Amino acid sequence: MVNRCGLNWTGRFAMDEITFSVCATVILAEADETRQSEERVNLARTNPGDLGFDTSKLDEAWLSLVEGAQEHEYGGAVALVGRGNRIALHRATGWAVREPESQRSIMAVDEIFDLASLTKVTATLPSILKLVDEGRIELDQPVGELLLAFGTEGTKAGITIRRLLTHSAGLSDWRPVFLTGMGPDAYLTDFAATQPEHVPGGQVLYSDPSFITLGEVVRSVTGERVDTYARREIFTPLAMADTMFTPPAGVRSRVAATEFGNDFEAEKVPGQTPVLVGGWRHRMLRGEVHDGNAWYGFEGVAGHAGLFGTALDLARYGMMWLNGGELGGVRVLPENIVAESRRNQIDIEGTTERRGLGWRMLPVAGTVEDSPDSGRGLGERAFGHTGFTGTSLWMDPDLDLVIVLLTNRVHPTVTSPYMERRAAFTASVVGSIAKPAAGGRT
Repeated sequence: MVNRCGLNWTGRFAMDEITFSVCATVILAEADETRQSEERVNLARTNPGDLGFDTSKLDEAWLSLVEGAQEHEYGGAVALVGRGNRIALHRATGWAVREPESQRSIMAVDEIFDLASLTKVTATLPSILKLVDEGRIELDQPVGELLLAFGTEGTKAGITIRRLLTHSAGLSDWRPVFLTGMGPDAYLTDFAATQPEHVPGGQVLYSDPSFITLGEVVRSVTGERVDTYARREIFTPLAMADTMFTPPAGVRSRVAATEFGNDFEAEKVPGQTPVLVGGWRHRMLRGEVHDGNAWYGFEGVAGHAGLFGTALDLARYGMMWLNGGELGGVRVLPENIVAESRRNQIDIEGTTERRGLGWRMLPVAGTVEDSPDSGRGLGERAFGHTGFTGTSLWMDPDLDLVIVLLTNRVHPTVTSPYMERRAAFTASVVGSIAKPAAGGRT
């Protein structure tokens, strides 16, 4: 399928002169719409003290991230803290590219990051919610009714849109389908070949296949890939001009590097290789999605990974969610669906997991952290998500707070010490709030 600008699912352009002319007109129109959106949803930089922060404590929180870059827990980092639709802190530290030294590049505040699994909540989630609002799909509808190849026999009937969004559909956590196939049909055939690994609704298991499937729901229902649909319906209205799949060559110098090749994933499947695409990558990844299923399987555009973006764009997106689906007079999602998405959907005996639609919520109060929690210190109504490359986005309605932290912790190789630093940063930002929000958010 080719979209309105001649980009088919493989990511290759196939345009004649007439198509190119139409595409150029569309691009200019979108650029004008983005400019108008920027004027409406501009976020003002404000003295932290005026937003209720203890400035010295907020500075201390930031300096901990500087230290993390110095200790090579990540190449570099960009942090943005916002409150009341305004920005209290927006800074960068470290390197966008640390190795090889000949390509070393300083991190900038407008650096574009591989957002990894933030794709799930920033592109796929709002796209699905838009379709729910329009009555084109239903939250409790079996996915097999929308993707006929998936089927509804047996326990598959319990694989609903809601359960896919809450990682409770019973699908596996990860499947390297790219080792044997490419494209949507190969993935859906693989997922549908057997009954779900677990009883749908019986447990929470974080699942990439669930969101790959949701991305294909968007494509099946709208006739557009999730990148095209989300750009028009979500990113452009919110002036998220630096949010995109498959960054073009012209912006790759602004993209933070990730891993050298895909050694981390290759080690999970020893002796196997994605033969259909010529084998594993063996180069520094910059402007190419890090995730193997997204790159080898979907050439960069999938429902679970593939999105790139900046801290400022994510702040706009997060503030839209705190505002009940609108920002600067631009309504992106209806308030009732935003409220439902921010409500805990999990009622499974014996679990402390709490999940909204797409979003993670903090576990039941009193739960001991199994690993450093990126939402440490936030309140019961807080919601957020993380990405494997070192990205995170958290919102707390009661504090009227957005915290964006983007790192390239997989550069040049995958590291884990940053997890405690990220958790401590969140807690320190919360601890720097000297005055409560004016009523918080409902």
